[in-house]
Amino acid sequence: MEEAKTCKESRAVQSHRIFPFDTNMHNTLFGGQLTRLMDDCASISVGRHCRRDAVTASIDAMSFLKPLPMGHSVCIETFASGAGKTSVEIFFKIIGENLLTGERYLAATSFWTFVALPKDGEIDFTLPKVVPETPEEIFICQGYQERRKKRLNEWRFQEAFSQHMTIDKPWMS
Repeated sequence: MEEAKTCKESRAVQSHRIFPFDTNMHNTLFGGQLTRLMDDCASISVGRHCRRDAVTASIDAMSFLKPLPMGHSVCIETFASGAGKTSVEIFFKIIGENLLTGERYLAATSFWTFVALPKDGEIDFTLPKVVPETPEEIFICQGYQERRKKRLNEWRFQEAFSQHMTIDKPWMS
């Protein structure tokens, strides 16, 4: 029987206040800082789903819907939204909150893919499948196969594209 886990079994939630040192020149959360926080939260979801080490393999387009101003909080919610043999897709929901008014808003969404690593001496393994339960999880997970197909096509393109890249030191010529 194939192993499966629900989305909630991998869910991770982190909240952070946005301080001045986290912001860009527009006094909103710097995208690189958000990405770091996202990777940290996702690593927990990946660990919960796979129960093994994994590495970030790809980041789908980040959809920045609203800026996250200084003084607000950012809540990062992640969970496994699909799994292949050795890869797992993680969904991100980024929620901002004005801590003075209580207004909450969807600030960003994204999908990232992680590749699970074999354990010592392991030759073959298969990750648990993902089972969505809530209407939101079902909606998010139903697009997994199509997103996976697009990622594989992009990976093939990048493989071919990389064959035309030089890695010498142009500043030294």
